[in-house]
Formats: sequence, C-alpha cells, structure tokens
Amino acid sequence: MLIGYMRVSKADGSQATDLQRDALSAAGVEPAHLYEDQASGKREDRLGLSSCLKALRPGDTLVVWKLDRLGRDLRHLINTVHDLTGRGIGLKVLTGHGAAIDTTTAAGKLVFGIFAALSEFERELIAERTIAGLASARARGRKGGRPYKMTAPKLRLAMASMGQPETKVDDLCQELGITRQTLYRHVSPKGELRRDGLKLLSRS
Repeated sequence: MLIGYMRVSKADGSQATDLQRDALSAAGVEPAHLYEDQASGKREDRLGLSSCLKALRPGDTLVVWKLDRLGRDLRHLINTVHDLTGRGIGLKVLTGHGAAIDTTTAAGKLVFGIFAALSEFERELIAERTIAGLASARARGRKGGRPYKMTAPKLRLAMASMGQPETKVDDLCQELGITRQTLYRHVSPKGELRRDGLKLLSRS
C-alpha cells in the first residue's frame, strides 16, 4: 500500500498542499491514505507525520513529494528511513534533489546509502574540527565548554545570604541569575560550602 505525507510550513492559509496532493495522487496514493501537517519541518511534534508513521505496515511504501517535506535535517531523515527499513517499509521521493531515492529498488537503496555515508562523513568532520578547536584553545590557555553561571563573587554573596533567616531563596537566585539547583549544588541552606562550591573557590 502507498501512504502519502504532505507538509507546508505555514498554517495561515498562505501555503497550500494542492501541488503535493496532486503529485501524490498521480503516483497512486489514495486520498484516504494521505496525511498532512501545517508546521515547520524543524518541529518534532508533527501530529500528521506521527499518525502517518504509525499507519505504515510492513510492505507499505511512504511517498513524499520532496525530501525536505519529511525530515528536519539529513540526520533525522536518515534515522527515519532506517527505522522504516527495519520495519519493512519503503520510501519513495517524487521530485527535487532526492527524486532518485526509492528504497523499494536496488538503485534507490544505493542512492540513500550514499546520503547516509555523506551524513556520517559530515558528523566525523564536525567532531574532528571540534576536537582540533578545543586543543588549539587549550594550547592558548583557554578552556572549552559553557561558562559557569555561578562565580566566586556570587558564591560568597550566597554564603553570606543563606545564613540569614530573612533571606528568600527565590529572590536570591533571581538576584544572582542562577537556579535553585545551582545554588544548592554550591551552598547548603545554612550557607555552608558544598563540593561544587569548594571546587569553584579553589579555581578562583
């Protein structure tokens, strides 16, 4: 059975699925087997796509107008197709750059395999550049990673404030720009240093 999926980015009526619907119908998808979303492709909570994927059964083929109608990005697309392949479901793309993809055929599987290999190659390149960048930064005396929200001056203020009975924790956190979790990782309710607090002061 052929199952079709359509998507447009805007739900305000400025975009329509008519072109996609006509193309999917011409490819043999019955109207009762069409699913659609009016949402950005970057969204994970696409109800139409979720319903479509649940409706697919082994031996079915998912048909999309263009490749970008289905995936948020190449990695999401590859993961989706791997999941479908594991369930015995094919994917067919009608037009655009992915029009050669039809995982129900040997040639289509080869094309998608090339896509997957390129995606893995891209991930490895990004990882290598990240590692090289961190190593270069360390060589210049800089450390990578996110900056600490809690600083030594903030910690000292927190220690002094937490020991006062009139201190309101929420107000203190707001003043310091930190969360309650961050605060309590560094100091106790009585203002005593905890492990993270000791580490922070030892670095300052």
